[in-house]
Amino acid sequence: MLSPIFGPTEIYPALLKDEDGLTLVDTGMLGQFEALKQTVEDSGAQVSDIKRVIITHQDIDHIGNLQELVDRIPGLELLAHADDIPYLNGSLPLVKFSPERIAQMPGGFQDLAHNFLKCLPGLGAFTVLKDGDMLPWGGGVEVIHTPGHTPGHICLYLPNDKLLLAADELCVVEGKLAGPAEWATPDMPLALHSLRKLEGRPIAKVLCYHGGLFEGSPQPLIEELA
Repeated sequence: MLSPIFGPTEIYPALLKDEDGLTLVDTGMLGQFEALKQTVEDSGAQVSDIKRVIITHQDIDHIGNLQELVDRIPGLELLAHADDIPYLNGSLPLVKFSPERIAQMPGGFQDLAHNFLKCLPGLGAFTVLKDGDMLPWGGGVEVIHTPGHTPGHICLYLPNDKLLLAADELCVVEGKLAGPAEWATPDMPLALHSLRKLEGRPIAKVLCYHGGLFEGSPQPLIEELA
């Protein structure tokens, strides 16, 4: 999916397919629902097949279509780490999506943003995720709490596929694996420290929300950065 608000960069939500339906990991940028819908349909499914949404963290390019999904899918389950839920339910303001930041956006996007923020308290309850939780979908998913980029940032590890869904803890830049984007990471020392939590797993592939798929292990980069 193409995210035009912060530059013409591709972003990579993930979709896990099971017999009981779909698990969506992150939702894309605000205003991208039609692109998300098309991506799901291109995979051979329908948006109505989505049973749950795992939010890796609170940034707007990850939660931008939550309201649309909740409105369209009765009983949709929302899951996130406890440390980001107060931001996702509107109890606290989003860390990096302040009124000052919104004011710098194009006018049409500002309207979308203000309406979206007003809707956060009405999204419903979130299922709390904790570090080390094992989720049953996609053949098994381990939750790894990797704070720094946001307080409740998580990565997801699928051992059957040796696949790490790195969210924004890692990114791919010009085909190479890199650490979190410093400009978007309020606590960079903590984010780099969190890289150590990815160790000890046989990771063969890393899907980064920014940059896409990296074939290989993140271990050399972890040793370099952390």
